[in-house]
This record gives sequence, C-alpha cells and structure tokens, in this order.
Amino acid sequence: MKKKWIALCLAAVMATGMTGCQPQNNDQAVKQPSQTEQASDLGWLKHNTDGTMTVTDSTGRQVILPEKLTQIAPSGTTAQMILYTLVPDHMVGWGKSPSKVQQKYIPEKYYNLPEFGQFYGKNASLNMEALIAAKPQVIIDMGDMKKGHKEDMDRIQEQTGIPTIFIEANLDNFSTAYRMLGELFGVQDAAEKLAKYIDETVETAQETAAKIPADKRVSVMFGTGETGLDINAKGSIHSAVIELIGADNAIEVAEVSNKGGGNTVSMETVLMAQPDVIVFSAGAPYDTVASDENWSSVKAVQEGKYYQIPSEPYNWLTEPPSVNRIIGARWLGNLLYPELYPYDMIEEAKNFYELFWHYSLTDEEAKELLAKSTFKG
Repeated sequence: MKKKWIALCLAAVMATGMTGCQPQNNDQAVKQPSQTEQASDLGWLKHNTDGTMTVTDSTGRQVILPEKLTQIAPSGTTAQMILYTLVPDHMVGWGKSPSKVQQKYIPEKYYNLPEFGQFYGKNASLNMEALIAAKPQVIIDMGDMKKGHKEDMDRIQEQTGIPTIFIEANLDNFSTAYRMLGELFGVQDAAEKLAKYIDETVETAQETAAKIPADKRVSVMFGTGETGLDINAKGSIHSAVIELIGADNAIEVAEVSNKGGGNTVSMETVLMAQPDVIVFSAGAPYDTVASDENWSSVKAVQEGKYYQIPSEPYNWLTEPPSVNRIIGARWLGNLLYPELYPYDMIEEAKNFYELFWHYSLTDEEAKELLAKSTFKG
C-alpha cells in the first residue's frame, strides 16, 4: 500500500507540477476567499461571486455581508437617525425608541419597532433577546471615530454573532456616509439627493465662514441643562456647527467633554466670557434668564440675544450630533449672519423635513419650531 501511495504521488507531481503530496483533511482545509466581480465606485465595497459582498468599514475591518440587505439594526441614536432618513423600511429596531414628542414625525409602524439599548460603552444596556428576535443581517454603527472603535465593533460582532460595521459620519463627511449607504443598500439615487443637500450646506458654510474677518465673528455660548451652565465648549463635537458657520465659541475649557451635557462651568466663567449670543437647548432656562438676577449682567441677556435651539424631532445642533446638524447649520448661520445666510427658514425647515424626515411640515409648524429663535417675539 505504501508503494502504491508513493507511485500515485509521483504521478500527481509529474502531471500537475505539485511539489509534494499529502492526504487532505477536509476539516482543516482553508476556505479560499471568493473572487470579486465588481468593486463599488467608492471602493469600500466589493460584490462577490457567491452572493455576498465584502465591505471595508471606516475602522479598516473587512466584513462579509449578504448581497441583499433588508434587515438592519442601528447601534444607537446617531446611526438610527441617518438610517431612518434613507432606508426606514430596512430597520428592525431602534437603539433608543423615539419619545412621544418625536413620534409626531415618525409613522407608528416605525416608532413601535423594538428598542435594543446601547450596544457599547460604559453605559451599555444591550437587550440581546430583542436583538436576536429581530433577526438583523447587520448592525451598523455611525458617528465620529473614537479611540478603540475597531475593538468595540469586533466585540459587538463577537458578542452578538451578527456582522457589525462602522461608517464614520460627521460634519466633514456626512455626504460620503450617505453615498456609502446608497451603495450598501442599492439606493444610490435616493442617497445622492441627501448627499447633495449636505454638500451644498457644508460647502456654503465653509466658503462663507472663510470670508468673515476675525474681529467680525460673533461669539456664541451653547448652554444646556437645567441651569444652562452645562456648556458645549470650544472643540466639542457637539458645538461644531458654531465654528462651521463662522462664529466663535465663547467658552473655552482646559479639557473638553464630548458628552452631550458638556462641561459644567460657573456663572463667573460666563461673565468673564461675555458672549455676544447664547443658544440654549430645550430644557435649559431660556424662559427665565431675563428675570434671573444671576444672568442680569450677561451682555447677551441684557440685549435679548439669547435663543432656544429648535429641537423636534431632535435638537438641530446636537443630541445626538447627527444629520440634524445640517439644518442646524442653515438655521444658526441665518440667525447670526442673516445678510450672509439669507435663508427663508420657513421654507428651509419644510424642505429639510420633507427630504430627510419624510414629513410634510406646515408653515405653522415650522414657525412654531422657530418661535424662540428666528421668530422670537
């Protein structure tokens, strides 16, 4: 038998040019990657011959996904907002369910989808049972790239057994993120409409801001929380729209927090900064600062230059720092520099809500959203 085996091996070497011959163990065979048929225009996605596609996400991870994706789970609020604006029918749940106020803008068939909780981080609250029951084909995380993001994606994928990808999405590349999603889901035309709107907004803001001299820039304080003293300071991703449209963030701190609540500062800090304008999130003391002696020495309050950021269905500047910031850029630019950003904010709000939220905003609803800023009485 040994001689027969050697003879067969020699015959194989002569016939095929093999350098050796060993019995093959099928259990240990290495699976070869399938050949690719076509790479996407953006180069991050390849369609394979076996009915799958290989994507290289923003962390550099290569993940194999089904060719046709119809069931997706967002990892959190930033991702769910972006995915809802483009492919709402593909979503099988929410990272965080829409609130009662937000439900006004979202059809019942969507807001009643299950909630999965927070997928990662120190406040992780993932409902694994709800996630498994929803049967997503992929988990998509979106937002700003953070330290350890690759490891977080690996951990989620290992924990859930579901392919997980991260697509970077911030003010610099929201449009690219939409184009990537367009390729991923085969909805390039719909994605391009949103991407072009974003490009137009961001490019206009960048070009306009570049023309504003340093001594003409409005200084802005972004206050949140019940006291208004939880500040999204200079350098925070939550205040990025301020710099984008050509204004200065009035509050600087030694170590910037990138949490939605920002950095808590004292009233003395505000008095020293003396911002030209204050913008408050909903829930901050917009309605009471005029009669509050603690705020009476702040120039912006004295001059009535304090405003509340429109916040439905989400805050226009942050909370979360997602695609809502695009309408926020048009709003804040128009509020601070109306001659440079001569938008009709009623029409702008209606257009944005129709395009992104699939909601037909009325003139009255738009004016109500803007009642404590653009149309402050």
